[in-house]
Amino acid sequence: MSNGTIHQSFNVLMKLLLKLGDLTRDEIAARCEREFAADLDTVLEQMESDRRVIQIRVGGDVRYAAAEDAARFRDALGVMPPPGLPDAFMETVKDPLGDLVSRYARTHVPFQLEDVAARLGIGKAIVHDALQRLAAKDRVLEGEFLPGGRGREWCDPEVLRVIKRKSLARLRKQIEP
Repeated sequence: MSNGTIHQSFNVLMKLLLKLGDLTRDEIAARCEREFAADLDTVLEQMESDRRVIQIRVGGDVRYAAAEDAARFRDALGVMPPPGLPDAFMETVKDPLGDLVSRYARTHVPFQLEDVAARLGIGKAIVHDALQRLAAKDRVLEGEFLPGGRGREWCDPEVLRVIKRKSLARLRKQIEP
């Protein structure tokens, strides 16, 4: 792998982890197949060595996260970050669990609180409290959004706008002459 390719792979992986949050190796590989899946282990090892990515255990899974999220995982889930991270990455944030739940909401279609609880490996009551705080700030909405009657769901308002826009576009295309 050339230095240019490694640098490009680092950038792709960092954008992915900052946007989506913690991911397992398989989840990363599924999203980066074209870019660098063959060299994924090399890229992950180098990024861990450079302290850009951390390896954590969440919900029983080994996952990778951006080093910038170390304090969030420590404060929200009790995940101990590796030693040697910059102090800036270890500063306490106002609502670490709210940040993790909000990121989940921004990157998923309407979901049930059990989905988030399972992903984060924590109790449903704790997730419900975080979702209520986010709803009070209009960062998530609660309702029955998907067909099929799954019950109460939660969703980021922007995700709902995208779903609505795409659904209307599909319906318009069906009635075009």
